[in-house]
Amino acid sequence: MNISSTSPTPTTTDFKGFKVYPIAGVANPAQPHGRRDFYKIVLISGEMTLNYGGQKIDLSGSNLILLNPRVPHAVEHRTERKGFACVFTETFLAGRERTELLQHSPLFRFDGSPVLSLSPEQTEFMSGLFQKMRSVYTSDYDYKEDLLKTCLELILREALRIQPPLPTLTSKNGATRLTQLFLDLLERQFPIESPVSPLRFRTPQDFAEALSVHVNYLNRSVKESTGKPTSVHLADRITAEAKALLQHTDWSVADIAYSLGFEYPTYFHNYFKRITGFTPNLLRTRKV
Repeated sequence: MNISSTSPTPTTTDFKGFKVYPIAGVANPAQPHGRRDFYKIVLISGEMTLNYGGQKIDLSGSNLILLNPRVPHAVEHRTERKGFACVFTETFLAGRERTELLQHSPLFRFDGSPVLSLSPEQTEFMSGLFQKMRSVYTSDYDYKEDLLKTCLELILREALRIQPPLPTLTSKNGATRLTQLFLDLLERQFPIESPVSPLRFRTPQDFAEALSVHVNYLNRSVKESTGKPTSVHLADRITAEAKALLQHTDWSVADIAYSLGFEYPTYFHNYFKRITGFTPNLLRTRKV
């Protein structure tokens, strides 16, 4: 079973965007990560290889793995593994300090390793927190949400305390890696399957926030690595998807506009004409 794709994830019937569960079993082939809207923290022992945002990391012993849903990842287990995992939404940690702890933690940045190697003492401490969360999660305690958030915050703060210094990336390597993550995140939004599920990330600022970097740094990196501004990549991909939807679906122009993140059809009409030189309806009727 893959710790990042086939394990349980929160649903509308779960406890408000949070789940904690034990991990055990034999090794299986690597699989890509699944749902993209849940953060995941895994306490696990065993031999495995983690592919995370272009990094290939061989692991053994006890490790704490902190997975950002916006960074592509997959794991391949080579031996039996044992431990715990929890998945949670960003809204579960509602509150200014906890949200900042999550969003600005270098443990969840694209340029930091998601893995912490644990000593026996650290493993025991983390295991105790996961066991406490598991016990509270399955109980009828009236204030269990507060206690679960407290335990999760302790895990994050302890992880921050014991993490090694982040390696300093060269400007070229950092820009290349950030650009690849940007392009991966952009491409994973397509193709659009339903007009009721609009794009989550449409602007450079959206992508910068998702990758926990300043928008100016993202723009510089993308331009340096590809020769094209971030805005041009976005315009090209959104326009290509718009053409495909206009030519190969029976969705209304309004539905297509909404699916691509435009608040009003007129905004989409003007955008499409400015980029392509013709209107959405002209493309659809004349097969331009």
